[in-house]
Amino acid sequence: MILTFFDQFSSPYMLGIPLTLLSMLLPPLLLPTPNNRWVTNRLTTLQLWFINTITKQLMTPLNKPGHKWALILASLTMLLLTINLLGLLPYTFTPTTQLSMNMALAFPLWLATLITGLRNQPTTSLGHLLPEGTPTPLIPALIMIETISLFIRPLALGVRLTANLTAGHLLIQLISTASISLLPVMPAVSILSTTILLLLTILEVAVAMIQAYVFVLLLSLYLQENI
Repeated sequence: MILTFFDQFSSPYMLGIPLTLLSMLLPPLLLPTPNNRWVTNRLTTLQLWFINTITKQLMTPLNKPGHKWALILASLTMLLLTINLLGLLPYTFTPTTQLSMNMALAFPLWLATLITGLRNQPTTSLGHLLPEGTPTPLIPALIMIETISLFIRPLALGVRLTANLTAGHLLIQLISTASISLLPVMPAVSILSTTILLLLTILEVAVAMIQAYVFVLLLSLYLQENI
């Protein structure tokens, strides 16, 4: 059977059952669970400091009603961060390279922020569709453009996360394949390719962390507009 570069993004199956859900549930089990003791280990302390820092960064622009979303946004950040980083290990599957999975996260959360705004302050939420001082002939066109841009937001969230991780995985596989193929023919070029591969791997670790943060940050900005 001939495999292609895109076969790494196909969902694994066992006995006809997709394992995507299992691959999403297992990473959170690797995180240490805090207990009721004052003195814990260093890993739990580091985890609590990281969650506290992320929550503070996300909740600072929001007012007090928006702080109810702190648990959801912090949990989503840890989930995406863990999945993205574990997906860089060999012989692993990255669920966030699937557009369906990212859209399943982006669309309900975006819709929740939109419904929150329409329920609590409908006038202000609908006012975002028409900037103040717009000339009368441009009002219908601007309302259509702003409405389209509003409904494109969840698609942009899902596609951005999928495209960045997919492109990084493809580059890593292409350069690693080139390094192995060039080793018997041109060792110097193969060593250079391996060095580029190591640098790209470090870059992909940063991209995996940044994309998880950007995904949740944009959701918090959408929430900020509607509360």
